[in-house]
Amino acid sequence: MVSPSRPGRANANRLPAMTLPLLAQTELPPITPTLAWALLGLSALALAISLPASLAVIRIGRRFNAIDTAAIEGQHKMARRAIPNTGGIAIALGFCLPIIAGLIGVTVMPGALGDWLPALRPHIAGISERAPDAIVLVTGVLIIHVLGVIDDRRPLGAMLKLAIILGVSLAVVLATDTRLLMLLDEPAGGTWASIAITVLWFGVVTNAMNFMDNMDGLAAGTAVVCCACFAAAAFLGSQLFVAAVLMLLLGSTLGFLILNYPPAKVFMGDGGSLVLGFVLAFCTTRTTFYESGAGNWYAVLMPLVVLAVPLYDFASVTLIRIAQGKSPFKGDLQHLSHRLRKRGLTTRQTAAVVHGLAGITGLSGIVLVAAGPREAILIGTQTLLTLMVLAILERGSSSRRSDEITP
Repeated sequence: MVSPSRPGRANANRLPAMTLPLLAQTELPPITPTLAWALLGLSALALAISLPASLAVIRIGRRFNAIDTAAIEGQHKMARRAIPNTGGIAIALGFCLPIIAGLIGVTVMPGALGDWLPALRPHIAGISERAPDAIVLVTGVLIIHVLGVIDDRRPLGAMLKLAIILGVSLAVVLATDTRLLMLLDEPAGGTWASIAITVLWFGVVTNAMNFMDNMDGLAAGTAVVCCACFAAAAFLGSQLFVAAVLMLLLGSTLGFLILNYPPAKVFMGDGGSLVLGFVLAFCTTRTTFYESGAGNWYAVLMPLVVLAVPLYDFASVTLIRIAQGKSPFKGDLQHLSHRLRKRGLTTRQTAAVVHGLAGITGLSGIVLVAAGPREAILIGTQTLLTLMVLAILERGSSSRRSDEITP
């Protein structure tokens, strides 16, 4: 279990090898049911913004013909449907607006905020301390969102998109001192190695969620499952800033998912999928999974376990495309979800299977944080077996043509 009491971020660079970046206060108030309800309230608030916003962007998208775009040269997509792909705007609004309102509250009237929400009074100082990081995060999310919205309307080159994503990731990493594997700093003679690995992680997770957005309800449902698992781990570890961010993302995505569930009435587009991946990458990097001296070094693998399904999809499709001599960034119908469809599953059944698999690995990831060595071996074995089953399914259907799939 992650210790509820840990040094502040100022001491992070002096901690030994496997410790990840820290973000909790030096002394945190105890976790209480009231805090749990407050986090659920944040999720409900985000949902209350995202759901009506999704309804609004559906109408706006239809009015201005902002619908799913046709495949670009070299790309293969499922049959085009006249469905707006503007849902990412609703996800971004549901996520960003509560954070912006909270920042205004703790900056302009912290006393009034404590009077209005007494449960937050012990945490006002901690929220204020995290305000600069929240500002950087929201700024990065909005840039990534705008990038996705532009790409949804007029497709950009894959390399240009990737360069912007990595550039924004680097800026956020440097501005918030959010780094993975700081044990590399000393042998590398500086922070460049941990920074490079962190930026790479941002790029991989962001694109993995973007790749998952290939079927009704798939990316949104998977993101909800992953957010719930990461938020539970962060809450149990008293890392309330990360838990709050994740619950906001969960709520905003759930509000959209209600209208994106098969048959979808709206798509999130890159304006939504890139936001999901970017925020998940940030939160997994900011969470402390291992404390020096605790002995459970394998807890740092928790994000890989929770995100095992989207990372598997990303890695397998990339390798398949490269083996076929294709660009890994040219969309096609060779994703895990498409292979399940070839097996005879409906769209709803496919989404349910992927979400269920994400839930299996996600729950295992939560347990991994507090597991002993023997339990960790079992969790790792279970995760690998899950991925092996997926690999067998993919290999078994690889001989079939990807264009056999119908929407």
